[in-house]
Amino acid sequence: MAELVYRPVVGLARTLFKVWDLKIDCQGSENIPRSGGAVLVSNHISYLDFVFNGLAALPQKRLVRFMAKESVFRHRISGPLMRGMRHIPVDRKQGEAAYQHALDSLRSGEIVGVFPEATISQSFTLKSFKSGAARLAQEAGVPLIPMAVWGTQRLWTKGHPRNFKRSHIPVTIRVGEAVDAPRDQYAGAITRRLRERVQDLLDAAQRAYPGRPRGRDDTWWLPAHLGGTAPTPEQVREAEAR
Repeated sequence: MAELVYRPVVGLARTLFKVWDLKIDCQGSENIPRSGGAVLVSNHISYLDFVFNGLAALPQKRLVRFMAKESVFRHRISGPLMRGMRHIPVDRKQGEAAYQHALDSLRSGEIVGVFPEATISQSFTLKSFKSGAARLAQEAGVPLIPMAVWGTQRLWTKGHPRNFKRSHIPVTIRVGEAVDAPRDQYAGAITRRLRERVQDLLDAAQRAYPGRPRGRDDTWWLPAHLGGTAPTPEQVREAEAR
């Protein structure tokens, strides 16, 4: 099927990255298979993560179909684009349909992108993973590809204004080796192993990240354990429980 929407959108994104003068450091794209199905799994710290996840697959000439909230598909601007790029709508009240859609895509040789934390991490640390990615990989007989992004939260994240200025922000992307998902293993065990791999990649991305806070008012994007002022996971949970 011709990609009448996806490829022009990719071209537009690349143009915007140049306009914003983003400093993108992507390593490990060779771990994404050139053919066949796979589940691409990433941490989630920004509304733009899927763009950079997809960017990492381009050197392998792959386009990723992301699972995203159904409401995004109903938006007057993003909706037609999401449908045109054949992303997968997720209605959390009717998750079985989205799961089957993703499974069919994997079986047809597509790469499906999943954020197993389900929502953006406001602490910018890795939250617990849901097991859906592992179950998809098991049932479709495809590998899990772990990856991590860092710096995207400085562009646009929950609770903070967008920064689409020419601000020279670095974005670091790390893609790891495939994680197998045998059918005879418990999905929870595979999920724990997968999360460990994503955590390792996130640590590596943070160590390699060249950006530093520009002052005392610019420490919000760093997690507390790295000396920043982002809320801790405990503080986020407390706020959500109120």
